[in-house]
Amino acid sequence: MNPSPLAGLDLRDIHAAPPPEFWPPAPGWWVLTALLLGALIAVGWRLTTIWRRRRRQARILGELEALSTRSPDQLASRVSTLLRRVALMCFERREVAPLTGAAWLAFLDRTGGDGAFTSGAGNVLATVPYRAHQVSDIDNDALIALARRWITQNLGRCG
Repeated sequence: MNPSPLAGLDLRDIHAAPPPEFWPPAPGWWVLTALLLGALIAVGWRLTTIWRRRRRQARILGELEALSTRSPDQLASRVSTLLRRVALMCFERREVAPLTGAAWLAFLDRTGGDGAFTSGAGNVLATVPYRAHQVSDIDNDALIALARRWITQNLGRCG
């Protein structure tokens, strides 16, 4: 028998390349990891902001509810003070701070009162805090509801 001409070449079988290493990952995985990490940070930041805003709104509305047990003249004064604090948080200080009387009520109407401060239950805010005698003609529930609506609307706007 004739020997095979390839027998002297000492050839080996074809074998597959080894599987790729686990580490370090390819550049695409690094990019994907960075994008996912950035997205998680952005979502976490947004959720924290929403949580803080809701907590602040709940605290302020709780303070408003606590005022509902006050006498009518104290209620008007305290509600006006609370509304001013919220306005200073949400609007420019130079726009809000100097306002008093009718200008203050007009500002409240312009920023969400829809006329209820100058011609509705909120008109007592301009005069009652400065009266010397007790006042009992104030509709406490309407004033609290109006203040709650204005606070909720404006705290939603400001950051």
